[in-house]
Amino acid sequence: MTFFVHSHTEPAPSVTSTVMGMTTSASVPAGPEAAMVTGGTVTDRLVEANERYAAAFADPGMDARPVLHVAVVACMDARLDLHAALGLELGDCHTIRNAGGVVTDDVIRSLTISQRKLGTRSVVLIHHTGCGLESITEDFRTELEMEVGQRPAWAVESFRDVDQDVRQSMQRVRTSPFLLHTDDVRGFVFDVKTGLLREIDPA
Repeated sequence: MTFFVHSHTEPAPSVTSTVMGMTTSASVPAGPEAAMVTGGTVTDRLVEANERYAAAFADPGMDARPVLHVAVVACMDARLDLHAALGLELGDCHTIRNAGGVVTDDVIRSLTISQRKLGTRSVVLIHHTGCGLESITEDFRTELEMEVGQRPAWAVESFRDVDQDVRQSMQRVRTSPFLLHTDDVRGFVFDVKTGLLREIDPA
């Protein structure tokens, strides 16, 4: 993936749209997880970590335009360390994450802003093996309706064939009328056991 070769002198920060699978107001967990939290809630621990981070923080002097002009769309799965897996540094890319890494209307919204206002041109789509969306169906929306009395307006976007879902996501990007650059759109499946990417043929 040649677009990850660094040739920049003025880096810019990554703008991340991330859905975190974390309960932010839960009490301290019991069992093995309790060792991870010294007190308070999970959010309290994150805030404390931020205070330590900020104490040593120095403004890198970046602007918001990704140096490599690439946007990465991936699943929110906690096993995917995208920057490490792709050899990326702060400022290299935009990272857009959701359940499944599927291209929804909101992903198109983010990609449109990324391209039209912040200069990205390439799009990398990453699904992964063992995705949770392979184990649920659109019936989840009906279950929610029965529980809360309101049917979600959004689709679950579940799938059974991860390769085919990557192809569908590539097609959604390539056919969007809002995106300026659709010639460099590539899709991959990340293997959570080996850490390797497998490229998906769009045909």
